[in-house]
Amino acid sequence: MKNILLIVIALISVHCVAQRNTFKNISEKNGMIGIGTNAPDELLTVKGKIHTQEVIVDLQGAVAPDYVFEWYAHGHSNLLPSYSLTPLPELAAFIKKHKHLPGVPSANTLDKEGLSLKEMNLILLEKVEELTLYTLRQQEEIDALAAKLERISPTKE
Repeated sequence: MKNILLIVIALISVHCVAQRNTFKNISEKNGMIGIGTNAPDELLTVKGKIHTQEVIVDLQGAVAPDYVFEWYAHGHSNLLPSYSLTPLPELAAFIKKHKHLPGVPSANTLDKEGLSLKEMNLILLEKVEELTLYTLRQQEEIDALAAKLERISPTKE
């Protein structure tokens, strides 16, 4: 009798351990996986930090901002016909009024809605390309002023 009792206790213990979820922070709901959450709202929802070596984001039809340089080279863009570089005075007025760059979500919006890495990377690349164009224009103006100054007051070597 004592042996049977020990066997029953052992079987119950094994059964209980086998049924226990060793991954307490992983959940599944409606085919969606949650890590650190019991309420996943996407195919994979992670509430917490992720450590990875690389993330690859597919554009899936999103337009990379080559339209910025296309506009610069040709005066228009076939990739995004509505695009044009904002003149600096207009840009300055927008920044003073809205406290952020045009096309970039405000801090308030980001706080409420979060951010899409794909969308934000494309926006930031557009802004880097625009900064490059503003810099090129400034360099052209600097070179023209230097040439004008040289004509007015030639340096003697």
